[in-house]
Amino acid sequence: MSWKDEVEGIEARRRAAQALGGPDAVAAQHAKGRLTVRERVDLLLDPGSFQEQGPIAGHAEKDASGRLIAFTPANYVLGFGKIDGRPCVVGGEDFTQAGGSPSPAGLRKSRFLSFAQAMATAPVVSAALGAVAGLPAARLVASHFSLMARDSAQVLVAGPLLVERARGVKLSKEELGGAAVHLKSGVVDNAAPDEPGVLALVRRFLSYLPTNVWEGAPVVACDEPADRAAEELLELVPRERRKSYKMRRALELVLDRDSFFELAPSFGRSQITGLARLRGQPVGLLANDPNFYAGAMTAQGAQKLRRFVELCDTFHLPIVSFVDEPGFLIGPDAEREGTIRHGTAAIFAVMQSSVPWASVIVRKAFGVAAAAHFGPGGHVLAWPSAESGPLPLEGGVAVAFRREIAAAPDPEAKRRELEDALAARRDPYARAEAFGVADLIDPRHTRAALTAWLDWIQPVLAQLRGPRSYGPRP
Repeated sequence: MSWKDEVEGIEARRRAAQALGGPDAVAAQHAKGRLTVRERVDLLLDPGSFQEQGPIAGHAEKDASGRLIAFTPANYVLGFGKIDGRPCVVGGEDFTQAGGSPSPAGLRKSRFLSFAQAMATAPVVSAALGAVAGLPAARLVASHFSLMARDSAQVLVAGPLLVERARGVKLSKEELGGAAVHLKSGVVDNAAPDEPGVLALVRRFLSYLPTNVWEGAPVVACDEPADRAAEELLELVPRERRKSYKMRRALELVLDRDSFFELAPSFGRSQITGLARLRGQPVGLLANDPNFYAGAMTAQGAQKLRRFVELCDTFHLPIVSFVDEPGFLIGPDAEREGTIRHGTAAIFAVMQSSVPWASVIVRKAFGVAAAAHFGPGGHVLAWPSAESGPLPLEGGVAVAFRREIAAAPDPEAKRRELEDALAARRDPYARAEAFGVADLIDPRHTRAALTAWLDWIQPVLAQLRGPRSYGPRP
């Protein structure tokens, strides 16, 4: 007597699981321009590294004698693997069966609780590669980085039919929850045109982060000099205060070349967030974009900033902040959106962070919102173009000289005259002379100053290990 029959039963179930929903269902998936879940796993992971968990989970149909007639695998594939040689867990719905709707075994393999627990200790990334609704949509956003295939994915609380019945609004899946909607809503951070592009972004995002909170972030070799100085930085910020400039260009000239990986560029656009490297060391990068609301803190920008700071603090990435903050956006829309509450929550996240901060005041640092750009005990540098205070010069003139401006024959011309007169008296040296900043620097020397800072914070980074926890936030 042997166990040959049982072993053959195992192998039969394995073959059925590998076939997913069958050849016709796989062909239908390909016809939609989509990969199967197993093809996605193979494309994402290092070749040959996948070790499936629960490979024969599913439902078996047997005849009266107990022989296997048919086997329907769980429609969720789960297992261990490696990305760039580092271990990870990967899982995804099988859309060749019931459109990905969870079967009992599939639901057990995709436990939502595991995502909640994992986010405190390991990077969690979720990608929408088809229509994602209900529980899978909740799993999508339960992550540090969420993204979608621009041409083939939608993310929905409920599908078009339910929306039409409940709300009387008739929309397609794309109109309701396509990439154009959710890149701006903040539900997803980034998108790529197709599935291979999405999976490439997943790999790139993970390359900046440690495998878990007990390890340091991976440092890569860098042959760029620490003291690389770009002449362009000297004239990047216009002397004319009303003119804007390209903050992303400043970042390109300071960071390791091609290392900036921007997160959520279409959401909260006045704030720039992303991952980058300085001399091969991963850092979190925060900046204002003066081309959107002059860089002012909006409700969406504050939500984006808070989530970004939490990401960096969870995985112990030092934060570099390029500051051009005129303050909270004002007006009726800002009030309706609860800007002050979201902004205060962002400031709480900054003040409760434990990672080292280096802030470079590029131009403006005004009002309460400016506090969101300076970590506790942070290293602060300033360019000669830096300004700071409770109000921007324009706001201060409008308040302090209100009557004089109103009485002038041309109030607008008078306001500009006063602004220009006060701006001409601005002293770029006063802040540094009063030791209000660690140093006033030549903009061309920013990379050298930041890489020197990174060198002397290494002992601090080495001690930052383990999960973080916080008290209540507004």
